Amino acid sequence: MYEVQANASTLLMIGRREDNTSLLAVEPSAEAVLVNAVLEGDREQFARLYDLYARMVHGILLARVPRDEVDDLVQDIFLHALRKLHTLRNAAAFGSWIAMIARNRAMDFHRNSRPTMQLDGDAAEAGGPESNPTLAGQILDMIRGLPDAYRETLVLRLVEGMTGPEIAERTGLTPASVRVNLHRGMKLLRTKLGSKEGL
Repeated sequence: MYEVQANASTLLMIGRREDNTSLLAVEPSAEAVLVNAVLEGDREQFARLYDLYARMVHGILLARVPRDEVDDLVQDIFLHALRKLHTLRNAAAFGSWIAMIARNRAMDFHRNSRPTMQLDGDAAEAGGPESNPTLAGQILDMIRGLPDAYRETLVLRLVEGMTGPEIAERTGLTPASVRVNLHRGMKLLRTKLGSKEGL
């Protein structure tokens, strides 16, 4: 039998044996405390959620949309999340929830984008607006060509500077999945870099 006690800042679940002694006490996650505080009217706590998750959202978008669109989309996503926070069923799942919003917003961006004209190789090398003459820009373009799972975790790791455990904690992926995605993604990226050097 479980007894649930909840107040403004804490949710504490205590398992009870028949003799009424406690088995387990579970403290709420930091994100759950922040989400509950925002839902109870403390909007300043949303700034702390932003600080915790902005790099992740930025990285998810950077893996999917043009760089010059990312900053505005990050702001839009957090405004949307603030307006829809009451729909979040599990306060401890804020990270995976906002990651899903970011991925959906990136898909919406591409669905709503106007068709663009493809430049031939010479015109792109001449420095069109989407060309990336720097090595970092070229590597980012290569990462964007990888499968979604690898692309996202590589951008979060290599561009946003998040550690594997941070990526797992923020996105809701398991640490093992993050390790596999990073390992396989790096292997594919090295292969792409090697083939580019051979040209």
